[in-house]
Amino acid sequence: MKVFISGASGLLGGNCLKHFSDMGWEVVGTHLSYSTDATVFYNTLEPAHPDNFDVKAFAPDVIVHCGALTHVDYCETHPEESYEKTVQSTKNLIAVAQDCKARFVFISTDYVFDGNDGPYREDAAVNALSIYGQHKLEAETLSLQALPDTLVLRVTNVYGDELRGKNFVARIVEQCREGKKLTLKLPYDQFANPTNAFDIARAMFVLLRDSKSGIYHIGGSDYMNRVELALRVISYFPGASYDLQPVSTAELQQPAARPLLGGFVKLKFASEYPDFLFGTVDSYLQSLTK
Repeated sequence: MKVFISGASGLLGGNCLKHFSDMGWEVVGTHLSYSTDATVFYNTLEPAHPDNFDVKAFAPDVIVHCGALTHVDYCETHPEESYEKTVQSTKNLIAVAQDCKARFVFISTDYVFDGNDGPYREDAAVNALSIYGQHKLEAETLSLQALPDTLVLRVTNVYGDELRGKNFVARIVEQCREGKKLTLKLPYDQFANPTNAFDIARAMFVLLRDSKSGIYHIGGSDYMNRVELALRVISYFPGASYDLQPVSTAELQQPAARPLLGGFVKLKFASEYPDFLFGTVDSYLQSLTK
């Protein structure tokens, strides 16, 4: 299998690049602004950029679109940029996939739901509250319409090994290891499934191997709020100094609305792969601290 991954210097793309390569697939991963030794340059917003990796010559069987603008509040206040980096970039890669006769994988989110009655199954009605969620929903819909064999993975609260250590769990771990005092103001009313990017890569691998298509919800075995998640991480560092203030989402006055009861019931994936075991926040932290 030959796979082209956009956004492979990020959290999920990096894990996909490593896992697919470890499993014997021929993989090319790309970066835009953050280069790594394992990635090549590709600008999804400028398919004709002279420095772009030659995707057509590589002739991938699959194109995985992991590149995204994921700062939810920034998207809310910069809707044009959000559209460009989420919807337009997807349109451009769909065209490349069509040209290469490749399958397409789009990474979506639980922000396509309003959070009134989660966690959500794949057949739940969508109702995105934020610009970020609306653009993700538009991009996944475009993907499925243009390429009916598209695989859409909705993911949530992704953490794990990452070169830049930008994800929520990694940032707490780093500050605890460095002995810095943590000052956290976190919502107690936002619930989701923290999910290891490595597990998402593993799930994507078996779905692609088995030529699956359509929408799948992929979420970790835990279901918790942001306060619980932070305290779970901190508990692995007994000497950590922290000031944690639990607040309601309304008190945070964030520009973008959040789905409060988010996350997933991964019924479709579980019914097709009942022996697939997802990790937990505890199992990940144990691997870091043993």
